[in-house]
Amino acid sequence: MLTLLMVLGGLALFLYGVHMLSQGMEQLAGGKLQQWLDKATNHPLKGATFGAAATAILQSSSLLMVTIIGLVNGNLMTLGQAIGVMLGQEIGTTLTGQLIAFKVGDVRFLAIAAGFAMIEFGKKRSLQRYGQVLLGFGIIFTGMETMSGALRPLADNPAISAWLMIMGQSPLLGVLAGTIITALIQSSSAMTALVIALGAANLITLPGAIGLIYGANIGTCITGYIASLRASVTGKRVSMAQILINVIGVLLFLPFITPYADLLLKTAGSLPRQIANAHTLFNVAVSAVLFPFVHQIERVASLLVPDRPRKTKPPVTRFISDHFRGVPSIAIMESARELGYMGETALRMLDLSREALLHQDLEKADEVLHLEREVVDPLCDAIERFVDSVIAEDLDESERHKCFQIKNINVDLERVADHTENMAEAAQDRVYHEVAFTASALADLDRAFAHVRETLAVALAAIQTGDQELALQACRMEDEMDRINLSARNNHLNRLHTQECDSEAGVLFIETLRNLERIGDHADNLAVSVLRKS
Repeated sequence: MLTLLMVLGGLALFLYGVHMLSQGMEQLAGGKLQQWLDKATNHPLKGATFGAAATAILQSSSLLMVTIIGLVNGNLMTLGQAIGVMLGQEIGTTLTGQLIAFKVGDVRFLAIAAGFAMIEFGKKRSLQRYGQVLLGFGIIFTGMETMSGALRPLADNPAISAWLMIMGQSPLLGVLAGTIITALIQSSSAMTALVIALGAANLITLPGAIGLIYGANIGTCITGYIASLRASVTGKRVSMAQILINVIGVLLFLPFITPYADLLLKTAGSLPRQIANAHTLFNVAVSAVLFPFVHQIERVASLLVPDRPRKTKPPVTRFISDHFRGVPSIAIMESARELGYMGETALRMLDLSREALLHQDLEKADEVLHLEREVVDPLCDAIERFVDSVIAEDLDESERHKCFQIKNINVDLERVADHTENMAEAAQDRVYHEVAFTASALADLDRAFAHVRETLAVALAAIQTGDQELALQACRMEDEMDRINLSARNNHLNRLHTQECDSEAGVLFIETLRNLERIGDHADNLAVSVLRKS
């Protein structure tokens, strides 16, 4: 029982160390991951390189896998591109095995002490991140030493010797055991660490270890499968493609375990290093063999997960997904894309309300009201909840600033949509009560609509590009809107004085100007958020 508790405790330490290391590396390289992601979707080889680099940095193939599913679900990555990234991911995940095969000895305590000191006493955020990486590194090796130390006394146990013989003679049993254990703990890195610890304690043969490593590759698919359950059909195909890649890889190499083990004996003198090399060479070989067949894997995955008629309402969001919460840099990037879609919708609603009010088009008014209820309101709530959950993560100052910027922009865009809704309702009142505008009143409103529309479009472009010159232009245009509004109000007073318009038309006219002025104010807020960007 004590041995079991020590092994479980060592495994828990290892997983916690990997989590700390992963979180620290993601924070240090978050911006680069975003840049790589944008460049990784135009060529399979670039995608594979991104998959290898991202997995090596994040130290979590499962985290990258659920991120890929989220990207595919949001139509930001095709199935073929995702398969390319996954093949690279298979290579990147081997770095963990290579690291933990090293015998660092007491250096791990130095890493823990230094990492803790940097986190507690470091004033710069980046220094604290490096401390987190060091601390995670030290905890990983402490967990490994705990596991291997607990397992060493079992080498003389007759039952363990019998199990060792069975595992060496039946690699297929090892594949099954590796699959089940990895599926349960949902971490191929932890399974690899456990196998290397068994090797360090001389409790397993190399062929038996290879079988467990093969099984770990299959078992790790469970995380992606679970993440795909609520995904789109394409998202489910990504999970199926991962299963195909790993199962095909194991089936191709399973018959050659004995000669493969003989080859590995020549690569290193210690069993832990041989096991790490087995993991690396296997994954590299599988990715190299399957890389030319990306399109075939895509077709098979599509056949196994056929299209189904959509029975439910389309999702509110197009880009953001819970899968991204573990990678704040990508979560923020996708939130910004969601705001872009919301901005386009608000701009369309402004155009529709203009047509509805000036040309008495009830269909356009109804469309504005539909977009407000079915798109903008639920999307605004979804963005707010998602960004709040991202803020709860461990962010640096720049990421936290971006999150609050997104929240402010979200509120301004929702208010813009509210004002277009007011004008759509005014258009309905105009039709139902047969309210007539004079030609000069229509001309004033048309000029105000056009100017506000252009101001909002420029402000939205400034947000998407981060262009401060466009932001300044939008601010200047909003100042001009104040003059247009004053001119329109003076013209309205003149029409009232000459009795050219009635009181009901006057109320609609002034309310429309007020709504347009408010939209101009919110466009100015959007532009100012770009000017304040740090």
